[in-house]
Formats: sequence, C-alpha cells, structure tokens
Amino acid sequence: MTATDRVDLRLLVPALVAWAATVGALGVPVPVRVGCALACLLLGGVVLVVRSPAHRPVARHPAALHDDARPPAARGSAGPGEGSWRSGVAAVLGLSCLTSAACLLASATHDTRSRVGGVVELAEQRTSVTGTAVVLGEPVLVRGHGSEEPAVMLRVRLTQTTVRGQVRRLHAPVDVRSSDPTWRDLRWHDEIRVAGTLAPGRPHEPTVAVLRPRGPPEVGPRGPLLAAADHMRSRLREATDHLPADARGLVPALVIGDTSVTPPDLTDDMLVTGMSHLSAVSGSNVAIVLAAVLGACRLAGCPRRARPWVAALALAWFVVLARPEPSVVRAATMGLVALLGMSASRRGAGAPALSAAVVVLLLLDPWLARSYGFALSTLATLGLLLFVRPWSRAINARLPRRLHVVGPAVAIPVAAHLACAPVVVLLQGSVSTVSVLANLVAAPLVAPTTVAGVLTALVALLSPSLASWPAWLAGLPALGIARVARVSADVPGGAVDWPDGTRGALLLAGLTVIGLLAAPYLGHRARAAPVLACCVVLVLASAAVPRRVLVDVPDDWVMAACDVGQGDALVLATGPGRAVLVDVGPDPAAVDSCLSRLGVRRLDAVVLTHLHADHVGGLTGALDERPTQRLLVSPVRDPEDADREVRAEARRRGIAVSEVVAGDRLSIGPVTGSVWWPARRITEGSVPNNASLVLRLRIGAVDVLLLGDIEREAGHAILLALRREPVMSAEAADVDVLKVAHHGSANVDEDLMAAVAAPDALISVGADNDYGHPAPPLLALLAHTGTRVWRTDVDGLLVVVPDGDGAAVGSLP
Repeated sequence: MTATDRVDLRLLVPALVAWAATVGALGVPVPVRVGCALACLLLGGVVLVVRSPAHRPVARHPAALHDDARPPAARGSAGPGEGSWRSGVAAVLGLSCLTSAACLLASATHDTRSRVGGVVELAEQRTSVTGTAVVLGEPVLVRGHGSEEPAVMLRVRLTQTTVRGQVRRLHAPVDVRSSDPTWRDLRWHDEIRVAGTLAPGRPHEPTVAVLRPRGPPEVGPRGPLLAAADHMRSRLREATDHLPADARGLVPALVIGDTSVTPPDLTDDMLVTGMSHLSAVSGSNVAIVLAAVLGACRLAGCPRRARPWVAALALAWFVVLARPEPSVVRAATMGLVALLGMSASRRGAGAPALSAAVVVLLLLDPWLARSYGFALSTLATLGLLLFVRPWSRAINARLPRRLHVVGPAVAIPVAAHLACAPVVVLLQGSVSTVSVLANLVAAPLVAPTTVAGVLTALVALLSPSLASWPAWLAGLPALGIARVARVSADVPGGAVDWPDGTRGALLLAGLTVIGLLAAPYLGHRARAAPVLACCVVLVLASAAVPRRVLVDVPDDWVMAACDVGQGDALVLATGPGRAVLVDVGPDPAAVDSCLSRLGVRRLDAVVLTHLHADHVGGLTGALDERPTQRLLVSPVRDPEDADREVRAEARRRGIAVSEVVAGDRLSIGPVTGSVWWPARRITEGSVPNNASLVLRLRIGAVDVLLLGDIEREAGHAILLALRREPVMSAEAADVDVLKVAHHGSANVDEDLMAAVAAPDALISVGADNDYGHPAPPLLALLAHTGTRVWRTDVDGLLVVVPDGDGAAVGSLP
C-alpha cells in the first residue's frame, strides 16, 4: 500500500466508541444514560482543554526564552518527537468522549420522547384507546399456525390518543397486529385514525407497546409528494409486469426497494450465496444512481458547482421513492460515503465522512446501533475505503490498460465480502465458499439493472406500454443476477459450517486479519513454490469443517431431531429399536422415514406438546406398524377439531391417552425427568403454543430441555417459576442440549433463553418456510450466549450422542 493509498482512520475511533456506548445504553434507565453522558462530556472537555497549547506547561529554563530565535531544526524537538502522538491520542480520546456523550443523550431523548403521554402505563393497564398515527413501514403478512388466521404486522407512531375523554399528545412507536386484511393496504407515512387496545411491548425493542386494533383504520389523504412517489412505483410495477418472475421481482427491488413480488425461493438462494444485498435497495444502488446522475450532468454541460445540488435532489427523490425507512436511509448514507471515498479527487474524505455518517445516523435513530443491517453497511463501506484502491492498482498492474476496469470489478465484491463476513456468520452460522465468486459474476449486472430500471420508471410516467422496452433492458441483467444466485445455491459444499456465535465471528475476523497481513508474504512464497502452495490450500480446505458430519446413525445415539419440514419430531432412545417420540411433524411419510432410518420399531410413548398441525399432522405415519403404549398430551384442547382427531385415532388403535401438567414426573426406561409447563392456561398470544408441554429430561447421561412452541408469555411464566423453585433453577443450569421453541421464532422471553442457555441448541425448522424462521434476533440471542446452533433445514437429521459428562451433536444430511 503506497502513501497515497493510506486512509486516516483516527476519526473512526470516536465513531466506533460512540456506537459501542449506544449499544450498551439501549435498555438502560434514562437517568443512568444521562449521568454517563455528563461524565463523558466532562471527561472529554477536560482532555481537550488540557491538550490545547494554551494549557501545556512552559519550560522554566532561560534558554527556552530564546527558543523562538533559534533555527527551526534546532528548536525543541520534543514537540513533534514526544508530544505529537500524545496530542493525537488526547484528541481521539476527547472526541470519543464527546461523541459518546452526544449519542447517549440522543438515546435518552428518543426514549423519553417515546414515553411522553404515559403510553407505557396505558399499555401495562391494557387500556382501550382511540387516536391518530403515522405508518412507519410497509405491512408484513404473518401466516398463522393451525387454525389461526393470518395476521398483518406493521409499525406506526402514535401521535395522539384519547383515553376516557382525555386527549394526549404522543410520539410513541408501537407495533400493530391485526387479522383484518384492510391493514395490508396501508403505505409508508399514511396518516390513520385507529381504535384498539394497548398491550406491553417486547423488552429491548424500539417500540414501547403493542396495539391490537378494533376494526379497520381510517386513512387520511396523501400529500402530493408521496402521491407522486406512489404513482411512480405503481407505474414501474406495471411496466415490469410482463417480465419473467425473477426479473419481475428483482427490478422493482433494486430500483424502489419493493420486494413484494420477489419469488421466495430466489430470496433464499440470494441469502445463502451472500447476494441478499442485490435483492433490495443497498448502498451500491445509491452509488450507482448518484454516479449516473453526475455523469448525465457532465454530458449535459451542467456547471460544476450545480452538480452536487442536482445529485442531492436526485438522492432525496430516490429515498422518497424507495420509502425512507431506516434501511433505505442507511443505504443512501453509506452509498454516498462510498462514492465520495472512492472518487479520485476526494480520497481523504472517505473515512471522516464514514465516521460522521455513523454518528449522525446513531443520533437520528439510536436503535440502529443494534441493527445487523447497519453493521453490514458500515463494514462494507469501510472495506471499500480501505481496500478497493490498492487492490485495484495491484490487479491492474498485471493487466493491459484496456482491461483496467477489471481491477475495481474484482476488488469491490471481495473487499465488501471480507469486511462483512464476521457479521454474516453470526446470522447464518456458515461461511459461503461461493459468495465472492457469485458477487464477482453478478456485480457487473447490477449497474445496468439499476440504471435501466430508473429509466423504466421515468418512461413509465409517460406510458407504461412504452416503458416495456427499457424494462427488458433492466430485466435481462436481472435475470442474469437471479441465475447466478440459483446456480451458486446448488453448488455442493457452497456453504461451510462454522462455529456459531461470537466465538465464530471473532475467529473468522481474526483469520481474515491474519490473512490480509500475511497475503504479501504468502503470495511471494506461492510464486516461488506453487506445488507446495496448492497442497497447503487443499489441507486447509479439508480442515475447514468444524461440525461433526456423520456417515450413518451412531449406535450410541440418545436423541434425534428429524428433518420433517416446518414442524417438530424429536426421538428419544429407550433401547434397541425402541424410543419415545415427542411430536410427529406435519407429514406422516416424513416422520415414518425418519423413524425407519433410526431403526425405531416400537414406541414406548408418543408425546404431543400441543395440537397444531405441524406437531400432530404426521401421527398416522408414526403409529403405523409400530406398537405404541401410550399417548401424552397437553391439558389444553385447542384447536378442538385437532384434539378430536387425535383422540379418535388413539381410541381406534387402543392407545391410552393421558394429560400431563407442570410438576408431573416422567420415567420411561432411561428417559426420566419432569414437566415444567403448562401450569395454567394463558390467553395472551397463541393459546395452543403457550399450552405446549415443556419437558426437562435426562436420557442416560445427557440432559435436554424441550421448549415445544411456547411464546413470550409462557416463557416469562416459566422464568418466574425458575426464580421461585430452586430445583428447577438447578435443572436449568445443567442443560446439555436445548430444543429451541417454535422453530426459532423471535417471540421468546430473552431472560428465559439466557437462564436455560446450553452448549448446543436444536432448531426444527423447514427450508423456505413462510415465517422467516429461524428469526435473526433469535439467532443473535443464541450467539450472545455462545450456543452452537443446529438446524434441520440446513443440517438435516440431527443426532445427539453422549460425550463425556455432556453431549455432542452431529448431522446426517
């Protein structure tokens, strides 16, 4: 790296410190935040004042009085030699304190403002209110389980409520959940009037309450700017409606952030291959649009001083068009920073601009500090600032001049991928071996898709039929992007399993830093001994799979989680050819195949944690040709039709049905333990899910905890029981394997998850499911506790075997 390639990262330190302070402050009481902010403000002020020249000690030696008359070379060299680095450190420390103070005060202000009007107290009392609100994001459809109706979820900001005739002014972000389909028609920044009941919100979330509305909302008129953006969005969708499905989904996604028609399987393939940033508005799209606008200004002869203003107006309109939700605003900011930092004439402005962007975004929305998207955007931008220019120059040095476009084309995706990899592994639990190549192939297709898509949107304002021609110009490269994602997702070994959690992320980050530092030396040695280099690469590749992948079912297995799709089927070994089956999944054929693979010919008991179809639908497949002694069920008979069917099937086969509740003890061969839940019927949330049987069992020497499908309400009740009962508390602290509740849903009690943390966690979940399971917040929670995550959708059949005093988990794809 040459001197001109070096980036001054000193200003990034205050931004990162402020970011860390904000992460730690969220959820902390406001007075504590304010006190910490004042302490940081005082410390920063003292450091900066002491650092200033007016407050430095003056030498008392008489010669110092004549120092100014001496030549510069002979003057006190202690200034630059000894004091300059101290002065720099003091400046960074002072700025870190001041930026942290600003972000702490901003988070306290946001929290206080969101609670004005007593909305939290109203939610705790489950008060019925009427009021006005502003929609903050696009509605999301959440499918129900079993007999439950699909629900619409969206986030709004309550601006005014009327409670018992009293009008209150609010600024409260709340989540809305309704089964009324009219809520799906709402758009960003719609002003609505709504009546409903407030309930407490989730802890450690930006919302302060949940609103369950009564009936549809009353929607106010749209402003002219928003109406124009809506018109342009609808015209673009109309112009691309004739394109193939993949292009019809990707073009609006890249141009206006509309992912509503993107095929779900394409979204999954792009996520697996590390191309998800190409399926929505990202910083790269913003940079492409700005570069295109500036290029058009230059071709049109626009005065140089006017070009930034034109670009700013274009950026503002692009943000409004794509809906200025936090993800879009973040992408716009980071795209602008990346374009500024990589430009030839503004090289030194990149790092300071990134630092300022991080702090400003945190001041505007402190909850971005805990956003994985924010972390990915920041790291990707930092990677571009650090590596694109020197790597491009190194690549182009070996190419003829006419191919110098190859340097940036290769450097940009590689730099972004390496910078983001430690965070990506937290979300996916694996390292993609095809991501760099896939992004490298797809990167040249992004710019034509985006630019032609914007052109299509402009032409569509005049005539959607005329816009069908430029729509194909956008659609063809979009089809190429989709093809790259689909082919890459099918590559065998395309994702290498990696240790989950913070340890895995730190390990990957450490290896990345070591690789970057050693790259020049290794490159030199590889050129000197190419055969040896190839052998080393092969050995490292063979050792890169830290998980245990089994060839066949081990003889000493004690527990297995069957891959039955979106459902649960857990098998607990009780002897040769015998087992206890906990839930049977949704499909008879799938559970039958799994039991046959495990060699289970007899069931000592079948336990149905609750009566949703994804847990009882496969009952006949489990019972056919397998003698079964008894059936254990939850006392809550909801849904009633499923309860009747289960009991009728058991009666037809002569199987005794028993209900078990919290406090009951179980002893079935080597399987012993207790029932933790249900202790009572919970009416909040999903009644069947919160009535799930929760079992704390010991199978030989392995301790497991099976959480069924419980949600936050039942989880909190169990947590309170843990605090009251010393025996339960001791059992919770000694769990080897945890079966995560509800297929990895985010609707869990976080304190309970921390209390029952285990070395390994199993998630029974179906690939391509409609619920977004397992949810990223849940995976992040498990990562925070250092738990290794095993998923049936990724790893297949999961098998638990004894391992010393604990357990080991392996997978059978």
